[in-house]
Amino acid sequence: MVNEKESSQLFDNLLFLKIFQTFRMAIQPTKLIIAFSALAVICLAGWIIDFSKTVGVVRDSEGKIVQTELQIYMSNPDPDAVRSAIERLEENGDRSGVFSTLWHFAATKFQGAVDSVFAFNVPGVVGNIADCFKAVVGWALRYHFLYCIIFFVIELAVISIAGGSLCRIAALQFAQGEKPGLTEALRFSTKRFTSFFTAPLAPVGIIIFIGVFIFLLGLIGNIPRAGELIVGICTPLALIAGALITVVLIGTVAGFNLMFPSVVYDGSDCFDAISRSFSYVYAKPWRTGFYTVIAAIYGAICYTFVRFFAFLLLSVTHWSLQLGVWGNDKLAAIWPEPHFRDLLVPPDWGALNWSQSIAAFLIYLCSLAVVGLLAAFIISFYFSANTIIYSLMRNKVDNTALDDIYTPPDEVETEPTTTESKPEETQPQPESEAQSDSSP
Repeated sequence: MVNEKESSQLFDNLLFLKIFQTFRMAIQPTKLIIAFSALAVICLAGWIIDFSKTVGVVRDSEGKIVQTELQIYMSNPDPDAVRSAIERLEENGDRSGVFSTLWHFAATKFQGAVDSVFAFNVPGVVGNIADCFKAVVGWALRYHFLYCIIFFVIELAVISIAGGSLCRIAALQFAQGEKPGLTEALRFSTKRFTSFFTAPLAPVGIIIFIGVFIFLLGLIGNIPRAGELIVGICTPLALIAGALITVVLIGTVAGFNLMFPSVVYDGSDCFDAISRSFSYVYAKPWRTGFYTVIAAIYGAICYTFVRFFAFLLLSVTHWSLQLGVWGNDKLAAIWPEPHFRDLLVPPDWGALNWSQSIAAFLIYLCSLAVVGLLAAFIISFYFSANTIIYSLMRNKVDNTALDDIYTPPDEVETEPTTTESKPEETQPQPESEAQSDSSP
């Protein structure tokens, strides 16, 4: 009995092992379909908006981009230097889209982060992630503000539906071993769309609201003589406001991953989701960080395995076709050989005739679908892992059972009320009838 009790306590302390269920959950076809569809919609929206072509670039003789505004900004973020460099690029008249520029940059940084994980290079992982935030916040929002606002609204709306569905499927599978269908998951996320959509936006609104107070205090400081006195007197209030902004900012960055699972597990609205995610992060920050690191390392291993599977798939197909096609140059022209670090190698479109162009385009679409499934796996793994982490954090902070999950009222199965038929009571017979029955 003592050994069983000790082993049970040891298992309770090793709840992080449940994170290793993420791969099995993320690879499900239903989740991959949802993630792939969301990725396709986001990429289609970005491709359509990219028709504006507002990013200055420099191309080589083969038409490949060798320098962009973003690369100049990352090397030297000084506003004057970036502005002058952008003006020089605009003089060339060659432009590209914001989405395609950010996509290629983020893909490079993501692969760099994965390589840093295997090299146990923590500064490299943090640096690559920080570069992505710097590219979006520092460059895109500053120099392409209108584009970013439009694209961000579209992306958040798609992620609210797809991410909510992925979290719902993961939660039901992890908590109760159920596997809801595609329609059921989408129905849940659609009904809770407002909570999913506003949960990430509410902290930003709070930060802006508090920041406006400090900004107004700075404006008052412009009043001659009296302004500086007012600023000095109100400095404690400004520091309190700054502390609130810091608390909300840290909670948003660290607890953002827990907002969608909060809506799924507890049926929370946006403010309840923020409150729960913040409380879990601040109550047990080391445990939250530990779970996140475990999920990141495990995710890097799973991503490498899935990427190798995709590379092997493309390589085997390419090699098999090469055996049948007469002449290696013919297949290489329409489908360059894929590599592990570059699964999608575009052909030299200018050197192809019309039939080769059509064939190369169809092959490129098929290869793009394989790469899209790889990206869909990343999205599915992200939401599945954070759903498990939220359940573990809720268990440790609130002492809530892992199998406790919110069920909408319209999904509660009500048992039909059955009325038991009571046995008929024998009515007492009148005395005269009883005597007549007894008489011969």
